[in-house]
Amino acid sequence: MNETGGNAIRPPAGRARVRWRHLGLVLSFLLLVLVPVTVLCIYLWAIAEDRYGSLTGFTVRQEESGGATELLGGLIGLPGSNLSSDSNILYEFILSQTLVQEIETRVGLRAHYSVYWSTDPAFALWPEASIEDLEWYWRRVVRISYDQNSGLIEVRVLAYTPQKAREIAAEIVRLSQDMINELNVQAREDAMRYAQADLTEAVIRLKAAREALTTFRTRTQIVDPEADIQGRMGVINNLQQQLAEALINLDILGRNNTTTGDPRKVQAELEIQVIRERIAKERESFASETASNAPGGEDYPRLIAEYEGLVVDREFAEESYRAALTALDIARAQASRQSRYLATYIRPTLAETSEFPQRFTIAGVVGLILLLAWSVMALVYYSIRDRS
Repeated sequence: MNETGGNAIRPPAGRARVRWRHLGLVLSFLLLVLVPVTVLCIYLWAIAEDRYGSLTGFTVRQEESGGATELLGGLIGLPGSNLSSDSNILYEFILSQTLVQEIETRVGLRAHYSVYWSTDPAFALWPEASIEDLEWYWRRVVRISYDQNSGLIEVRVLAYTPQKAREIAAEIVRLSQDMINELNVQAREDAMRYAQADLTEAVIRLKAAREALTTFRTRTQIVDPEADIQGRMGVINNLQQQLAEALINLDILGRNNTTTGDPRKVQAELEIQVIRERIAKERESFASETASNAPGGEDYPRLIAEYEGLVVDREFAEESYRAALTALDIARAQASRQSRYLATYIRPTLAETSEFPQRFTIAGVVGLILLLAWSVMALVYYSIRDRS
């Protein structure tokens, strides 16, 4: 404190001087940011070979089904019912090793992409690449954009010449069409096989139902129990009519003051009794469990129930047979035409200028990453220094 009791005034700070840590910071910026970016730019603009892109776009389409298929209400599964899954299959097929191997055989991927290996190793393919290496490199030069909602697929192929890029893109389209054709063939064969199997099963069921009905008729010696019952009901109605006539005759004899032992009166009473007994026996035969006059000793209620069950089985078998036959006809009609096809809405293009590698984009992204990494390391260094 000074004589007046105030705080002592510190001397003014001197001029800032460059210290070793400042030089280290600048040196690290040069080594970690500027030098790598400069080397990268030299490689991109002076060494990297130009590559050209060919764009193509396609999607899987389905032929509109006819009204007969809709009338079946989905009785059989016909090809082309799930286009989304077809597009997913096609997307995976384009990136598969099978397609890469096929295009390598037809176009020669190794020979084309390894021609600049000695001068451009960052973007070229090494000559001794295996099929697995070629599949990995394929994902670098073939870029796929796939919209699952619309099913649209766009493919961009990169190559060292515009003609080779378009040739590879055309091969992708052709092989994709072949794959869709194979799916069509397999789906049609499955539909025909399932429809034929359903028809065979329906025929067996119909034969069994008809044989069961024939066996019933042979066993019971009745063609139609309902018609037989109607005949028996006719017998009862006839007996009731005869009973009514006999009662009328008996009343007439009574009014004629005939004696008790009159043979005509005795004959009429006997006739009435016989008719009533016959009517009672006929009625009993319908409800009796073991009616003696029923074929085979079986009662008519059970025979009718069995017959109606057999008729229902036969009618169901006939309806199933007609439906299976219709389904087979529709499957055969569907098999005669292509239900799936590849619709190419962008044919493989032929580039006029080189757009790849995207030099400014690559240099900017790498430079930004290196700058952020250097900034983080500088902040960490000063944080540790201030705490020490």
